[in-house]
Amino acid sequence: MNAKASLLLIYTGGTIGMKKDPTEQTLKPFDFNQIMEEVPELKKFALKIDSYTFTPLIDSSDVEPALWQDLARLIESRYNDYDGFVVLHGTDTMAYSASMLSFMLHNLRKPVVFTGSQLPIGEPRTDGKENLVSSVEIAAAKDRNGNAMVPEVCICFHSLLLRGNRCIKTDATGFEAFASPNYPPLATAGIDIVYNTPYIRRPECDKPFEIHTKLDTRVAILRVHPGITEQVVKDTLLGDGSRAVIIESYGSGNAISKAWFTDIVAQADRRGKILVNVTQCNKGVVNMNLYATGMALKKVGVVSGKDITVESALSKLFHLMGESPNDAWVKARFEQDLMGEISE
Repeated sequence: MNAKASLLLIYTGGTIGMKKDPTEQTLKPFDFNQIMEEVPELKKFALKIDSYTFTPLIDSSDVEPALWQDLARLIESRYNDYDGFVVLHGTDTMAYSASMLSFMLHNLRKPVVFTGSQLPIGEPRTDGKENLVSSVEIAAAKDRNGNAMVPEVCICFHSLLLRGNRCIKTDATGFEAFASPNYPPLATAGIDIVYNTPYIRRPECDKPFEIHTKLDTRVAILRVHPGITEQVVKDTLLGDGSRAVIIESYGSGNAISKAWFTDIVAQADRRGKILVNVTQCNKGVVNMNLYATGMALKKVGVVSGKDITVESALSKLFHLMGESPNDAWVKARFEQDLMGEISE
């Protein structure tokens, strides 16, 4: 670790920053300017750690695109001042935020590590200290050439460092809250932190860092399920309020074989809707050439999401649609791997 490394610790809200008030016996956020007193383990690192706290704090269930835009702008404004960034965030929507930031931060050469906890940092059995200490060490780590070990947007949780746009939350109460079913961990924190170097994404060009904050959030999600009605499908796929719809299909991209379903999907395509097929399964890939029902969706204009997560698909559509009003361009770009979010 570089003795002169500096990090910015960004607290957006969430359980990790809470501490029990001794008088009122209620959980309240503590002052992150005193982070060294709360987590004295950080003093053992030869680091400069500054903090920034969002005001007001945001419960992760209330996260909106404005937070993502503010985060991107904050990182841009401090990009040249720090070697890495650690973002403390509630767990409920952390996978969404990490996915979104991965598409908003272009030509990134520094770590942006999201973390949080299932128990407040002031609790005796908290997982927050371990998650925070590991995140700080990873965010400050450099290789022998002085480059960041992991110049990506990541989630660090329960000893695993995962690519942000590959993550899903899989456990509401356990400490191992996040998983990356379709992509290996970027690092594992044990006695040592072991980096999975071949799987770490690095910028391919020397273009300067920049942010893309224009978002178009007119996306709906249709989860296919037994008993779904024709009217529900119509309301979701043909509604005036959406520009794109994510269709959460069965298995490797299958949906209902009844003619009325395919007819509605075809009608949505003719109306110019961007339709994306994402599997409901945590692990696996959409292959619309495998079965007749998947092929039927492909024939009426549905785009394959491959092995993308729903969180990442939503973020990718927000980003691409914000970049261009051209739906054909959005569809073509969606099927390409932009930030390591899908396997080619």
